[in-house]
Amino acid sequence: MDVVTALDRLPKVELHCHVEGTMRPDTVVDLARKNGIRLPSSDPTELYRYSSLDTFLEVFWLVQSTLGSRDDWARLAYESIVDGAAHGLVYRETFFTPARHLEVGQDLADIVAGLAEGLEAAEAETGTRAALIADIDRAYGAAAGLAMVRRLVELREAASPGTERVIGVGLDSTELGVDPTDFADAFELAGKSGLRRTSHQGEETPPSHIWAGLDVLGSERIDHGLSCIQDEELTRRLVGERIPLTVCPNSNVVIANAVPSLEQHPYRRMREVGLLATLNTDDPALTDLDLGREYHSCMEAFGYRWEDMVAIALDGVEATWLDESDKRELRAQLEREAAELGSGLDRD
Repeated sequence: MDVVTALDRLPKVELHCHVEGTMRPDTVVDLARKNGIRLPSSDPTELYRYSSLDTFLEVFWLVQSTLGSRDDWARLAYESIVDGAAHGLVYRETFFTPARHLEVGQDLADIVAGLAEGLEAAEAETGTRAALIADIDRAYGAAAGLAMVRRLVELREAASPGTERVIGVGLDSTELGVDPTDFADAFELAGKSGLRRTSHQGEETPPSHIWAGLDVLGSERIDHGLSCIQDEELTRRLVGERIPLTVCPNSNVVIANAVPSLEQHPYRRMREVGLLATLNTDDPALTDLDLGREYHSCMEAFGYRWEDMVAIALDGVEATWLDESDKRELRAQLEREAAELGSGLDRD
């Protein structure tokens, strides 16, 4: 078996993937037509050209706007997991960002119920499991973020359908010109309500934003976190406390243009200094990517061996918010299947 096939089949978890960024191109067209959304082109792949995170977000927001109903969210979630499972995905903690939908009158209860319905159907078909992380959109400001968390907490307390799948909150969208500490109240409420916390920091911002994510927002993981390597004290803390970083190397090149090429990405250095840096796709459909190709491209770019990629996959399990028994079970599955795949690997 060649290494490309083996990496594609290797059981993998993913902790940094936006469900809206997994929307199939034909689904974008279908939902836009259904909901009266005008696209610049009937071929959405022509839209996927980005010079920065902010120009990417313009396209991401257009894709988001095609989601007009509970059924649309269900279709998206179902297809997202089915497509991931085809490339070795066995567990995902996936982001959704409802701010613009809430602004135009969609109900968070319907969004969550739709996502949960789609995930349940995909799980039954593939065996891949999934949980949800409700992301605050920085662009909508602190008040909107706090309102979303309050509504989510209300729905969870009322046992609204699907809310048991929402295990945490995050913070995404544009990093530039936004102070992460503005969202402290929303994150405090989330933490007090038993929700886990993560936040996008350090892709286009300095280490100080990562510090704020940890110390002000109480983030248990940092999404991207590239700039941490610039701060020795911060790096020592992240290593010592085993705080996971959900890194997306191809996305950092293609979407944010934060790094000129994959070979120049700091991922290998991050791993070498002991950071718990996991591999993730971010928005795979919008970058013509999947988790198998993420692993293979990084293996080639950073000169990794098969054993290195298995170690990265195992670190992904450690970084999940699963309980310890589920982690043990998933780790055992990964080790067993990795050994089988490795024994059949072409070593020439």
